[in-house]
Amino acid sequence: MEYRIGVISGDGIGPEIVREAKKVLDQVGKVYGHTFAYDEILMGGISIDKTGEPLTDGAIAQAKASDAVLMGSIGGNTSTSPWYKLPPELRPEAGLLKLRKSLGLFANLRPAYLYNELKEACPLRDEIIGDGFDMVIVRELTGGLYFGKRVTEERGGLKTAEDTLTYNEEEIRRVAKRGFDIAKKRRKKVTSVDKANVLDSSRLWRSVVEEVGKDYPDVTLEHMLVDNCAMQLVKDPRQFDVILTENMFGDILSDEASMVTGSIGMLSSASLNDTKFGLYEPSGGSAPDIAGKGIANPIATILSGAMMLRYSFDLDREADAVEEAVRQALREGIRTIDIMPQQEGGRESVVQVGTAEMGDLIVQRIQKYECVTESEG
Repeated sequence: MEYRIGVISGDGIGPEIVREAKKVLDQVGKVYGHTFAYDEILMGGISIDKTGEPLTDGAIAQAKASDAVLMGSIGGNTSTSPWYKLPPELRPEAGLLKLRKSLGLFANLRPAYLYNELKEACPLRDEIIGDGFDMVIVRELTGGLYFGKRVTEERGGLKTAEDTLTYNEEEIRRVAKRGFDIAKKRRKKVTSVDKANVLDSSRLWRSVVEEVGKDYPDVTLEHMLVDNCAMQLVKDPRQFDVILTENMFGDILSDEASMVTGSIGMLSSASLNDTKFGLYEPSGGSAPDIAGKGIANPIATILSGAMMLRYSFDLDREADAVEEAVRQALREGIRTIDIMPQQEGGRESVVQVGTAEMGDLIVQRIQKYECVTESEG
């Protein structure tokens, strides 16, 4: 089977980590008999440099012609990069918002999973993390404060900025259904996060989520205020299965959840529309301070490729092979610098590798995993 993948390598460490994900996908193709064709798409700072825009209409057309899109990272140092002296609508991140809207990517999925081998990197105490945690944050992605009307103007002699937070019931309903569908395949629990004690938009959110929940009698629904959720993520992350929330709350909570796992370099994400199409990217940013040094962790991007195999291409066995290869590499003590043990005594049984070497070692283990599976059968 042949699949066409749009590739946005982007800025900073993006090209380095995307290169390793493509290696892994190509190995999956060899092992399982698939072909992955790549179409390079400009977006972000590199697009500004070459076209004057963070995302052109031609780039959007390329993305729409793909079966799925794999992205590295966009943006740069907000203090020093000339990109951030441009008007907001011409900065790198504006391209990402435009792409999400153009492709109808309304649901963002960000797993937060603590690997046993990386417990030492978790900032929480052992009695809190116990035997680990495994959650998915489902974030509404094309509505709310980030896409509402905004204005900065002088009012009564004072410079005043205004951002509008707007949701309609259909925007809430479609992402709620996605969250409940995911929960059905997991531990059957949805925690809907809002600020219903203050915001009208949150009161509507809670009402619509409750309506949707009636269609999923086997899934437990609980509501939690966003400030309490932020506390609970560090107090008892094991209580969560699927966290369902709106755009800005999801942006903040998913970053918090990622750091509870020990490194944002381990966490994948998917942004989906109402078809099989999706945009797959690591949860971290462009990390311009380490770009070009060959030390960035490619695992989040590799696992994003596994999510692509699972959600856009329905290749569950192939996705399992990638995820198992990552686990095997970690079990064997292979680490990039960001996930190295902090204590000197813990470093004796691990080997530090760079970006490319980590990709190569995961590729090798995809082959091993397939051979083991065949011999067992």
